[in-house]
Amino acid sequence: MKNTNNEIGIRSVLMATLLALLSSPALGLATPPKAFSKPAPINHLAPVNLGSAGNFVILSKSGVTDVYPSAIVGNVGTSPITGAALLLACDEVNGTIFTVDAAGPACEVIDPTDLTAAVSDMQTAYTDAAGRTLPKSTELGAGNISGMTITPGLYKWSSSVLIPKRLTLTGGANDVWIFQVAGNLTVGNGAQVILTGGAQAKNIFWQVGGQTTLGTTSSFDGIILCQTLIAMNTGAVLHGRALAQTAVTLQKNAVIEP
Repeated sequence: MKNTNNEIGIRSVLMATLLALLSSPALGLATPPKAFSKPAPINHLAPVNLGSAGNFVILSKSGVTDVYPSAIVGNVGTSPITGAALLLACDEVNGTIFTVDAAGPACEVIDPTDLTAAVSDMQTAYTDAAGRTLPKSTELGAGNISGMTITPGLYKWSSSVLIPKRLTLTGGANDVWIFQVAGNLTVGNGAQVILTGGAQAKNIFWQVGGQTTLGTTSSFDGIILCQTLIAMNTGAVLHGRALAQTAVTLQKNAVIEP
């Protein structure tokens, strides 16, 4: 049976009316529903702000001793102790040696004001690192973390930490590690800290309440914020910074700014 022109016209009007109703805001169909999106991932650990202490590869309050020759890449400073306690030779430092007075090496730059600020920032950075909360792990390996592969995060120990042989830190270029060590940090002779996945020494922070010792020919990565002595034994290499609230002792070492 053929449709008349009148029937076709009526159907067209009905279809147009239906489409108008479906697109009406009152029916909630004018704008398609928004797709659910996951929240952006949270950067769960911010790096420690070193302030002006970050201008130094070695910074101490009570001096830097040395068994010649060492190779230092970056600035070195000590304060408030006299420059006579900074025993590096000028040819060992590819950077600037800062002291509070004229008693230091011949190439020194005397700048007690900036050194005072840097030491203050070093102590503030130590307090920041020590005060971080919600660790990813506490007492990992009962303090012996040799042979482990550790991902980014905050780690806490109530006593000392040992790395007798090898430690691997794996993560991206912007990932951060903070290690809170209440006691001593001891790195064995020939031990290594290995970085994989793009991890960078500038984003690794070792907050040490006791003494830090890097064993003979060891290779270590990260920023050491130590409340007491940082002792580097013969041939040890540090890719990072040695920031000590007492002294730094060197024995034919390499310290390379990250």
